[in-house]
Amino acid sequence: MIDTSAFQGKKAAYFTLGCKLNFSETSTFGKLLEQMGVVTAKKGEQADICLINTCSVTDVADHKCRQAIHRMVRQHPGAFVVVTGCYAQLDPERIAKIDGVDLVLGSDEKANLIQFLSEAWINRGEKLEVRGERNVFYQKTKDIRSFAPSCSRGNRTRYFLKVQDGCDYFCTYCTIPYARGFSRNPSIESLVAQVREAAVEGGKEIVLTGVNIGDFGKTTGERFIDLVRALDTVEGIRRYRISSLEPDLLSDELIDFCAQSRAFMPHFHIPLQSGSDTVLRLMHRHYDRQLFADKISRIKAVMPDAFIGVDVMVGCRGETPECFEETYEFLSALDVTQLHVFPYSERPGTSALKIDYVVPDKEKKLRSRRLLELSDQKTEAFYARHIGQTAEVLFEKATRGRAMHGFTPNYIRVELPPQEARPEYDNQLITVSLGDFNRDKTALFASHF
Repeated sequence: MIDTSAFQGKKAAYFTLGCKLNFSETSTFGKLLEQMGVVTAKKGEQADICLINTCSVTDVADHKCRQAIHRMVRQHPGAFVVVTGCYAQLDPERIAKIDGVDLVLGSDEKANLIQFLSEAWINRGEKLEVRGERNVFYQKTKDIRSFAPSCSRGNRTRYFLKVQDGCDYFCTYCTIPYARGFSRNPSIESLVAQVREAAVEGGKEIVLTGVNIGDFGKTTGERFIDLVRALDTVEGIRRYRISSLEPDLLSDELIDFCAQSRAFMPHFHIPLQSGSDTVLRLMHRHYDRQLFADKISRIKAVMPDAFIGVDVMVGCRGETPECFEETYEFLSALDVTQLHVFPYSERPGTSALKIDYVVPDKEKKLRSRRLLELSDQKTEAFYARHIGQTAEVLFEKATRGRAMHGFTPNYIRVELPPQEARPEYDNQLITVSLGDFNRDKTALFASHF
């Protein structure tokens, strides 16, 4: 039993780096602390507890994590500082040496973050376990087995439901399996229960998150399509979005179900990484470009207006100029909506470092710019096709005096000018007519509703 009396009235500040999964987990940590009597520190207030949830997908992410830790320590002198997440798993002892850090928790331990925090808080100043300069708790990758449930919205309208964690793929460029462990998941029954609770709280849209969510079922012997079918029956939830699905795990059965589903939106996010089969083999990806193209064709055949976002990695080892041109031409011809472009970053311990051909940083930037320009063209064309149509938009809370935004079922961002925005529109589904582009072409105006 945790004694919560020591936490009553304390203030906590949070900082999250990285993916939607991290943001979902941080939101859940905040909810648990709130149940113990901790309140979230407002901007400018001094916090008693600081929680930094880290990312380690690139060396730039590592650097940003260290900057965030130093900044939180400076802004909240004397606060109890907890660092968790992927970077905390991969380089815990370096983090522990940062002045002001009190507790470092790896991927397995963050499932029991409240317990660790409580014990360390009571015994502050003492070392609970020494693997570095201060209290550091982490397991080796093969021993990471816990699953920390998360279904929370934080300060957002949409809920984020964690359905899976870890990855068994071990792509040559990636450290995520080392940071989060092997693929694991909770039961469908437990996830449906969390979604029902979100519906009771007034949630209308839920994003399914995870590391490799199409691999759902490794722990329980269930299937991802069975989870999707079960969630689709929960009353009150009007929309679901699937955050990311590996193309080899995106089955035709799942695509066809989403096409006729009550609540799963025509919106897909699919990592390609490269449009060159040579590079895909070097990456140890589980598909070739033809399979990827077939999946896009299948989606568009049954959902012509589906939004399809695609992850692309630029400048990885082995990506010769010819390989990049293959990727560019492949993506140019694909009927996709948006490209999420990531420059390759060297990660210690990955097998990609054994590949000889190295792309200079200047060339990476040039390639990234070309793909981002292509992405803008595709997104703008997709939006333009929908001008004049009507669509149901789930609006999100806006700061007073600023435009209100929301998304259509197929993820078109819609803007409501400040003079027309109303607080009561927050978390409401409203049918609008889609007008022209806003000033920076990041949204369409809601012209009539």
